[in-house]
Amino acid sequence: MTLKADLYFSFRSPYSYLAIGRYRALTEMFDVEIDLRVVWPIAIRDPDILFTGNPNVGRYIMMDAFRTAQMLDIPYRWPQPDPVVQDFATREIAANQPYIHRMCRLGQAATRRGKGIVFADEASKLIFSGKVDNWHEGDHLAGAAARAGLDFAELEAEAASDAKALDAEIAANQDALEAAGHWGVPTLVFDGEPFFGQDRIEMALWRMNDKGLTER
Repeated sequence: MTLKADLYFSFRSPYSYLAIGRYRALTEMFDVEIDLRVVWPIAIRDPDILFTGNPNVGRYIMMDAFRTAQMLDIPYRWPQPDPVVQDFATREIAANQPYIHRMCRLGQAATRRGKGIVFADEASKLIFSGKVDNWHEGDHLAGAAARAGLDFAELEAEAASDAKALDAEIAANQDALEAAGHWGVPTLVFDGEPFFGQDRIEMALWRMNDKGLTER
């Protein structure tokens, strides 16, 4: 029996990036379907959580993401450009957010086609691996879409023409995440149980095994 789970994911979260490739590999190795549920980054939906409290929070995330990537041997660099337009000196989030709105809508459009996980993995590599500058320009995202088996022109057109509905789906994903008992990403929800963080993949796999997970 195919097991099913939902992965709540942000295109600005380094921890989401560090988890997505491993969750994709899990779906390729085992008989489990994981649906991507895109959410807006905390910087967009509730910046007070991260940016008005102790400044050590942001510094710690930067340090920890880097060393986690080193430990896991995953290429990593803070994105250039940042998917969220923000002044790090003042922590101010810009009103105009062209990159993250575009990426979230593209990701949700990919989910509509059953390709959310693979698209998020390919796109996140562009954004976070450090191998590409200006990931938002040229044919970088088109290449990521092609590697995920998607037509980028179709995705891009849908992200523009159906933005309102896609945004509503993204907001509903956030509501579903909170209803499942968490608020952050990456969070895998399996059988009603949330597993938060890139360091809970093995625990999620353990639970799936307990529920009859089989290899493909």
